[in-house]
Amino acid sequence: MVDGLIHTYMTVLGQISISEDGEGNIVGLYLPNCNLPVMEDRASDALDEAAAQIAEYFSRRRRSFNLPILPRGTEFQMEVWDAVSKVEYGSTATYSELAEKIGNKNAYRAVGNACGSNPIPIIIPCHRVISSSGIGLGYAGGSILKKRLLNMESNE
Repeated sequence: MVDGLIHTYMTVLGQISISEDGEGNIVGLYLPNCNLPVMEDRASDALDEAAAQIAEYFSRRRRSFNLPILPRGTEFQMEVWDAVSKVEYGSTATYSELAEKIGNKNAYRAVGNACGSNPIPIIIPCHRVISSSGIGLGYAGGSILKKRLLNMESNE
């Protein structure tokens, strides 16, 4: 069993599970049909707050999240996720643009892989990162969910 807590909430997408490290930092968000880590299943103030902010996001009353997050990844992944977090609601960036922003313009494939490994989708909005030729692959919830989130954000 992994240290921390996990709890499942109902959303417009279906059931999502959110995990925290036991100190109130959000470390994972699991979209429907994703494999869940084995953790103690119990709600907490941090998980309830994250679920409330996600519900506000889906009801279009929230454009960004104000949550303590602690994604686990390599130094490169963390750099990519930080850059992704700066892509504003209703906007998109390409994998190439993000690669340039982190100072490695040829790393667009690695940026795509980092987005595909994002442990906290929606909160770290990798759905806003697309290929230069279209939506792109590798989103944890699949390309249909990615399009749905982008459409929701663009129809404000």
